[in-house]
Amino acid sequence: MSSNRYDVTTGSSGHLSALLENAKLLYVTDAQFSEDWHSVMHSHPNLELFYCVRGIGELRMKDRVLPVGSDDMIIVNPNVEHTESSIPSNPLEYIALGISGVDLIFDPQGQHCSVLNYRESRSEIVALLRMLISEASRQPNGWDNVCQHLLVVLLSLLLRHTHFTLNIEQGLHTNKECAAARRYIDEHFAEPIDLDILANITHVNKYYLAHAFKREYGISPINYLIERRIRESKYLLEHTDYALSQIAHFLGISSSSYFSQSFRRSTGQSPTEYRKQVREAASQGSARA
Repeated sequence: MSSNRYDVTTGSSGHLSALLENAKLLYVTDAQFSEDWHSVMHSHPNLELFYCVRGIGELRMKDRVLPVGSDDMIIVNPNVEHTESSIPSNPLEYIALGISGVDLIFDPQGQHCSVLNYRESRSEIVALLRMLISEASRQPNGWDNVCQHLLVVLLSLLLRHTHFTLNIEQGLHTNKECAAARRYIDEHFAEPIDLDILANITHVNKYYLAHAFKREYGISPINYLIERRIRESKYLLEHTDYALSQIAHFLGISSSSYFSQSFRRSTGQSPTEYRKQVREAASQGSARA
């Protein structure tokens, strides 16, 4: 008989204890782009990781565009505006994690996001992400603890990559109920939403939620919902020929007149004026080119 014994002791990697104490999993999302999907620039108060399981697309930011594809890990630090897009003929399928308590320092420094390829580690990473999806969707006993420990394992594997290091966020951490409410609004803005629904989603008193949300983001939940719909309407005004009544319907707004009032209050222009201005600017840009 032969055997090998490997003693496991506390290693010299100080980041592991920091991961256990500070990195908290907020959400896990399994998504695939479809033909009717479109995304607008947005940001999150937390670190976000996207692992591209398959497909081809782009990560867009204000100052640059990065191509992404199978086995790419998109890492976006807190409060960085970005959006994802996909090639319709080869739609992106990805798994995204929202993580609070940490951000990442990239090499070279000064970057706020990065795209790294983990093709050689695909089997381990996808297995961990699928386990996270399974635990979070089924929610058996102890699922939240299992998800938290799976996150630590995943981040520990990623940190073996030499392109970035862990950084503990200093100061106040994002209120998890507020983050959950904001995420729900971002994902369901076209549906009827009020404070009662948000309070039920986050399991807190609606008056507490309204006060905490305003303190966290400087805007009330309902006004954030309105602004989220306005941002989405700008995309539709810029890139489609839908009538105002159709856009209002897509956004879950009761009437085109109320949509126009909300849009003017937010932007100082009517939706029709905004569409005309954007298209004239685009036409002039094309003519100069």
